Amino acid sequence: MTRRLFRSRAVLLAARIFAAPLAITPIVVTPAHALIVFDPSNYAQNVLTAARALQQITNQITSLQNQAQMLINQARNLANLPFSALQQIQQSVQRTQQLLQQAQNIAFNVQQIDQMFQQKYGSVSLSATDQQLVADARSRWQNTVGGLQDAMRVQAGVVGNIDTNRTQMSTLVDQSQSATGALQATQAGNQLLALQSQQLSDLVALISANGRAGALTEAERTAAAAQGREQRRRFLTPGSGYQPSNAQMFNGN
Repeated sequence: MTRRLFRSRAVLLAARIFAAPLAITPIVVTPAHALIVFDPSNYAQNVLTAARALQQITNQITSLQNQAQMLINQARNLANLPFSALQQIQQSVQRTQQLLQQAQNIAFNVQQIDQMFQQKYGSVSLSATDQQLVADARSRWQNTVGGLQDAMRVQAGVVGNIDTNRTQMSTLVDQSQSATGALQATQAGNQLLALQSQQLSDLVALISANGRAGALTEAERTAAAAQGREQRRRFLTPGSGYQPSNAQMFNGN
């Protein structure tokens, strides 16, 4: 009885198992073209290509930086000097020229010098009166004194320019040392040369004024010697002598 019951249950259980639906789990198969395959050689090549591209970009950046620096340097080289002493230099030259143009009696003019020397410093005319000789001597003396005064005025003007020149020279040297480009340095050097030229012109003016004064002094001495000889000749030349005449005294009373 027991065996039959156990067998019946076993048959029933087996029937239930076979009667139940089977659960089939799907198997996903990855296609061959979707598989990721690591290729070391290809990876190394890609890394090398990327490194080369990065190097090219770095070189381009460096080139652009160099070009920008070159443009900056060119801008500095083309920048003008922010200081100019030309106007002050020209004013100093004009002051000296004005002093020379104010020369008394005999100016720095070739035609006027020739004319004056023919009239006042040439040979003494034998027919000139004593009053004319005295007037000519006085005129020559005035020319000499005027020439000495003119020379001293030019000397004072040149000395007055020294302080201005010193200030300009100091400023131009500072500008040259702090120049940011070739053009500024060149312009500062040119202005220094202009200042030197102005100083040389002052020196020429001073030498000319002193030379004029000395020449007038020597010319007056030479003319005075010639006039002295003429006056001595007249004094020693026999004349008519003393001629007696009536003298009137006390207004005819």
